Amino acid sequence: METPHQDTKDGSPGLSQSLFHMKRSHSPGPSSVTSDRSIDHPPMFRVGPPSSFHSLITIKTPDSPVTSGVFVKSGAPVGRPLAFGEGHPSSGHRHGHASDAVKVQENFRLNLKQKFECLNEVITNQETPTLLSEIYTELYITEGDSAEVNNEHEVRQIEAASRRTVTKDTPIKCNDIFKPSSDQDKPIRTVLTKGVAGIGKTVSVQKFILDWTEGKANQDVHFIFPLAFRELNLVKDQKLSLVDLLHTRFKEIKEMEISRSHKVLFIFDGLDECRFTLDFQSTVRLDDVTQSSSVKVLLTNLIKGNLLPSALIWITSRPAAADQIPSECVDRVTEVRGFSDPQKEEYFRKRISDQSLTKRIITHLKTSRSLYIMCHIPVFCWISATVLERMLGEAESGETPKTLTQMYTHFIIQTKIIREKYTNNQETDEEILIKLGQLAFQQLMKGNLIFYEEDLTECGIDVEEASVYSGVCTQIFREESGLHQTKVYCFVHLSIQEHLAALYVHVTFLNQKSNVLNQSLSSKLGIFMRKEIPISDVHKSAVDQALQSKNGHLDLFLRFLLGLSLESNQNLIQDLVTQTGSNSHSKEETVQYVKKKIRENPSAEKSINLFHCLNELDDRSLVEEVQQYLQSDSVNQRTLSPSQWSAVVFVLLTSGGNLDKFDLEKYNRSDDVLLKLLPVVAESRTANLSFCHLTKKSCAALASVLSSESSILRELDLSDNKLGDSGVKLLSAGLENPLCKLETLWLCDCNITDEGCASLTSAMKLNPSQLRDLDLSENKVGDSGLKLLSDVLENPLCKLDTLQLRECNITDRGCAALNSALKSNPSHLRVLNLFGNDQIKKGHQLLFALQQDEYFRLQDLRV
Repeated sequence: METPHQDTKDGSPGLSQSLFHMKRSHSPGPSSVTSDRSIDHPPMFRVGPPSSFHSLITIKTPDSPVTSGVFVKSGAPVGRPLAFGEGHPSSGHRHGHASDAVKVQENFRLNLKQKFECLNEVITNQETPTLLSEIYTELYITEGDSAEVNNEHEVRQIEAASRRTVTKDTPIKCNDIFKPSSDQDKPIRTVLTKGVAGIGKTVSVQKFILDWTEGKANQDVHFIFPLAFRELNLVKDQKLSLVDLLHTRFKEIKEMEISRSHKVLFIFDGLDECRFTLDFQSTVRLDDVTQSSSVKVLLTNLIKGNLLPSALIWITSRPAAADQIPSECVDRVTEVRGFSDPQKEEYFRKRISDQSLTKRIITHLKTSRSLYIMCHIPVFCWISATVLERMLGEAESGETPKTLTQMYTHFIIQTKIIREKYTNNQETDEEILIKLGQLAFQQLMKGNLIFYEEDLTECGIDVEEASVYSGVCTQIFREESGLHQTKVYCFVHLSIQEHLAALYVHVTFLNQKSNVLNQSLSSKLGIFMRKEIPISDVHKSAVDQALQSKNGHLDLFLRFLLGLSLESNQNLIQDLVTQTGSNSHSKEETVQYVKKKIRENPSAEKSINLFHCLNELDDRSLVEEVQQYLQSDSVNQRTLSPSQWSAVVFVLLTSGGNLDKFDLEKYNRSDDVLLKLLPVVAESRTANLSFCHLTKKSCAALASVLSSESSILRELDLSDNKLGDSGVKLLSAGLENPLCKLETLWLCDCNITDEGCASLTSAMKLNPSQLRDLDLSENKVGDSGLKLLSDVLENPLCKLDTLQLRECNITDRGCAALNSALKSNPSHLRVLNLFGNDQIKKGHQLLFALQQDEYFRLQDLRV
């Protein structure tokens, strides 16, 4: 007999007990219910009304004549019943069937633990898989914006992220994504987590589940059901209920019936891999877990809360697909931003036991900015470690990879090592790579990252071959068992698919003299007629198609394709080439075409990718032109085109190492120019922006730099710009951010009054320990402004070392406030400049007297 419950007004179930209810075929006796007041819930996150903290699971045991109820505390250790229902004839029966329920939970957790305890994203050796706990490095996850959709190519997003502000978001620990922030009183039911391919979304899900199975976190959730979209694609045309779906995927709970009061978490991983449309406008309402429907109707009703409204929902997606979920259906959006610079190094230290080798690898990666930027992606760190550990560790001959194409080509060629034990396979490495390359190319053009049997058949690969490939090429190609044991295939990462696609296009041209990018009839006729075309024609087709792409999905493919024409990469893939021919002039023709497109293209981001292409071609002639131009005397007399500004940024950011000093005086002095060069400011330790006609427009942009975790800016000179109080207020938003690392700020002659001082000192109170040197000279600070500054100086956490207040309309009253503050906290200020404040009559005497105090650090007092 099921315990009756009453729905609350908000549609949530009214049952307030956590009950494992044993179901019999005969009519049972009454079942007792205990008040939840006797149950102490663990201090985990709260979701929904109190009723949603408990679960009702009915276990079918038709061979027994008696029903017995068992109460289990939410979050209690599995295996220990806390109380029993009354009025049952045999406590032995009660204990026996409690054991059945507990065994279901234990078995469920054990199976999930076995599935997720190893790092199954990339398995380099299937016989000795890597434990996730041994290599897991905490990822940088922040609050995101549900309205923000970025359709740019993901490598472009990664590169932009390395140059832009990271905003003022507070990092969120993976296990806390359902925990409301301190200023949020609304419970969180649905979380949408965004992040580019390979950034760590699936590994975050894996770690979350593993910690739950090991009892480390989120123990008020009784069951977690991970359902990847790549698996759901296999049943997209079927009619089934939620219960059917769960029983198909999780066979160990097949004897269970799910009720609305069940405390569960559904994890839908990889929304971008979904091959059916989620129609949230549909009026079809589903609120019965046993009612059959299409998968898309089932999922939309689950996400909207019509079905199991108390269940938690976690969806992961690449950014381009995230807007499929309406914002009103999502309580929190988070973004996985991969590894910060310190986390990159932590990963390599965990991944490689030889720490001297680790140091050499990190040093090498830092010599190439494009490689180091890509290490934001955990999968790229793994690729780099795989290649460089072998090359630098074994002192292999050959050029160490310095470009993306070189790194990936080395990586792909290394797959040969793995198949030495597969002696029964008759296909050569080369034949396998070409077939996989064809699959990668055809599916890239269709925008598919996940493949099924029909996709493989198009490329002449049958299922048996695919199984062999996934065994032979474990580093690049994966086979997974989906629902009903149907096979699902994918490349380990999007960038590997893009490299293999480029390899296929390049090798097909060399072997067949055909351009597979051009599918016109004349091109097909040309293949049969063996019409000779230069490889530059293939490159031109690729450049044009990449530029026409609205989301830049061919950008990285283009870099790889052009890079493969370099002699160093040609030598690596020579075993794939069956025909030889001369292409000695192809590189120069390609280079000139890329330069032409750079000059024609108004889009800075697209121009940046073309500069990267020139870098892959090992051609820096245009970069050198820009460098020479920047060094010339005419730089301030001419207006640069957008493509030239892109070149300036590219040149400065790829010059190797961190920039020591950025000086805007070398360029056209204006807000607009500063905004174009802002990525360079973020990568500089010192920025001289004085006398540059800047306004509050620049202050907002600079605040974003100061708020960035990746920014290394330590000194900022904004003197002699008309920023005003409004500009300082905008700038202060960056100064108050805990991520701000600025130590020196000069704001001499910037039209600042006590109002601006109020904003500045408010920021310094929120973040008192960073700023060391502050110059407010030649501003109308006055006594009221100095009083505000004195309040900051009283704070023991204040580390201000130098304070410049020349010609600031300060009188004896201001000096008195300053004197009082320095008496309270005498140990930090070393330099104080009050020169030019002629209205000070006696205040300097107070300060000179204070200077005699043995605890007072003031060494340089100017009045």
